[in-house]
Amino acid sequence: MANREFNVLIERDSDGYLVASVPSLPGCHTQATSLDELMVRVQEAIALCLELDQDAEEPLDFVGVQRVLVRYESAA
Repeated sequence: MANREFNVLIERDSDGYLVASVPSLPGCHTQATSLDELMVRVQEAIALCLELDQDAEEPLDFVGVQRVLVRYESAA
């Protein structure tokens, strides 16, 4: 059994749930109401994603996160 580390992006949705996404594993997401619960669930989600995709790429090195404001006109 091998150990691998993954970067996990954590956001809060409009209903207050914490949502975790694993950028290097497309489609690997989970959610929970607390950070402790989220960490357990994201480890389970990563294990399942790796089980389904044994050839998953190695994670990229984490550089940082930047919030970007984009102004646009809605087509409403």
